[in-house]
Amino acid sequence: MSRELKDSVAIVTGGASGIGAAIAEKLQAAGASVVAFDLRPEAAPEGVEGVRCDVSDDASVRAAVEHVASTYGRLDIVVNNAGIGAQGTVETNDDDEWHRVWDINVVGLVRVSRAALPHLRQSPSAAIVNTSSIAATAGLPQRALYTATKGAVLSLTRAMAADHLREGIRVNAVNPGTADTPWIGRLLDSAPDPAAERAALEARQPHGRLVSADEVAGAVVYLASPSSGSTTGTAIAVDGGMQELRLRPA
Repeated sequence: MSRELKDSVAIVTGGASGIGAAIAEKLQAAGASVVAFDLRPEAAPEGVEGVRCDVSDDASVRAAVEHVASTYGRLDIVVNNAGIGAQGTVETNDDDEWHRVWDINVVGLVRVSRAALPHLRQSPSAAIVNTSSIAATAGLPQRALYTATKGAVLSLTRAMAADHLREGIRVNAVNPGTADTPWIGRLLDSAPDPAAERAALEARQPHGRLVSADEVAGAVVYLASPSSGSTTGTAIAVDGGMQELRLRPA
């Protein structure tokens, strides 16, 4: 892999598992020094520094960001990947759950970006990449709360891109389809027929399988790298064609 990110310093929230861990590994392979913010920092990939950070706690976020800036002397890339899932219609979840998921998936992104911006302004090639979802662009059943948060992430990405472009900071997003992650694994395990549920999720994506975490990570690294220097305020769908393609039944 190209070492285009050599000398760069990157933060990946939720970087110790699933898509976040794949992103951390791929950024590191591209030459960046990577710090994984996570509630379980000890699980960070080999060679990636893990720092305990709770994105729902502003003091925790600010301390973690300042640790990175003081330890590495710079900050160039922020990947806002930390998030939690939710199932159900608008009737399913009570107010407390709406506030909890929104606070992590949306306001958590705000806290990390807000703390990082003073350092990103000093970078010669600053980039923020937010993890949104296919749920932001396609109506999925039983995902009302999750969809609301990811739709907010997508809209916020565009607003942030407009606000910070002239400061030299690009802001983009990735929209993964249903990915083969620990969270999806837990959903499958809880289904009455896990094999049938997996087959249904795979069939929903035109390429006929779940998206891999590594495929999402590849899009993130592109958006974070100088190679995408004219790309900002947009989102890359990594969804096997689910958003845009309408294939005839096989």
